[in-house]
Amino acid sequence: MENRRLTSLFEISGSVLAMAYALLIASNTGNELIGFTLLLVSSALFAAWALIDKRWTFLLLQGFYATSAVIGLIRWA
Repeated sequence: MENRRLTSLFEISGSVLAMAYALLIASNTGNELIGFTLLLVSSALFAAWALIDKRWTFLLLQGFYATSAVIGLIRWA
């Protein structure tokens, strides 16, 4: 039961942060660093969810998103 509550927390917060990231990047208002930081945190939350639920392909996808976030942070820094 505890794992289910934890995965729900990771899923919901990761989703909200990913939506905020998308809006910040799409708005083109100079908030790219904040947006890519949110993407990095979101991918970490989703990665934790994937580890708990043993969803290995989803974990691999989060590695890609985390790498994209780091590239974005470097590019916009």
